[in-house]
Amino acid sequence: MSYLVLEGLQKAYGEVLAVERLDLAVAKGEFVSLLGPSGCGKTTTLQMIAGFIEPTAGAIRLDGADLVRLPPEKRGLGIVFQSYALFPHMTVAQNVAFGLEMRGIAKSEIGQRVTDVLALVGLSDKGERYPRQMSGGQQQRVALARALVIRPSILLLDEPLSNLDAKMREEMQVELRQIQQRAGTTTILVTHDQHEALALSDRIVVMSAGKVEQIGAPFDVYEHPQSAFVASFLGKTNVFAGEGLGQTVIVAGHTIPTGRSVAGPCTLAVRPEKLQLASADAAGLPGRVEARIFQGNHWLFQIATAGGPALVIRQNDGMGLPGIGDTVSLVIRPQDALVTAREAAQ
Repeated sequence: MSYLVLEGLQKAYGEVLAVERLDLAVAKGEFVSLLGPSGCGKTTTLQMIAGFIEPTAGAIRLDGADLVRLPPEKRGLGIVFQSYALFPHMTVAQNVAFGLEMRGIAKSEIGQRVTDVLALVGLSDKGERYPRQMSGGQQQRVALARALVIRPSILLLDEPLSNLDAKMREEMQVELRQIQQRAGTTTILVTHDQHEALALSDRIVVMSAGKVEQIGAPFDVYEHPQSAFVASFLGKTNVFAGEGLGQTVIVAGHTIPTGRSVAGPCTLAVRPEKLQLASADAAGLPGRVEARIFQGNHWLFQIATAGGPALVIRQNDGMGLPGIGDTVSLVIRPQDALVTAREAAQ
């Protein structure tokens, strides 16, 4: 059953539609990410849920109640911002307790709830420290604890990991997901980081220019993108211009079976890890290895073809690999090809 419902949600600034008729139903306890480039409307959507921006049209309902009529402080939502916004003159425990004090919660209850939530985020022994004495990852967990301690109906996360370095960000993705699952709090995350959305979400809402492009589980959206935009934004993608002919696409004079009937100008998109590197005499798109880069658990190949450059990822499995200058054939399985009419892909 839907817990948070956005129905026909819209925000216009004059003639510009920042968010256009967004429909989304979120189940209780679900983790949903709003993913897209800058200016796609994801932050505006989050701020409308929070009550910081008033919708131009549409409804926001939480467990059946109309949120649009309520001011932000009455919505019972927890929010973690990109900057964390911790009070530097307060200890960790005081920062976490602040929201409870503002709500008039009894001191005896505040102490227990602060203790419980610090244990939840793995900071039981850090309550007397000040933010300046903590790492970026620890400060992020303090901000998360402060949002969770009020027992929010919805947790809203606005790019919460963007200030962390790459290694810390990966570690915090795991911790954040574990904390959210233990707390069971319905969570909406705004991010432009595809890896973050894939790692954390039950479902991803891919947005572009104020509109929803696709909603689905991370694996489904990645493996079965419904548009050229989703294919290119969510992960690396090779895109070739071609001509649809029955169940095949002609790319640079070479026939590639796709299993889908498209007539006329089209694009063929395929993930780098789905492209098969074969010997030059195999049926496929001929190419020449321009670059070969070792990246630990996999190799990255740049292949020049008559249809344009192609990126290929091969796992580091110890098997023989072509070298720079070698001629190869790129084999595409029909189930790995996304074919769209050229006009729809632009």
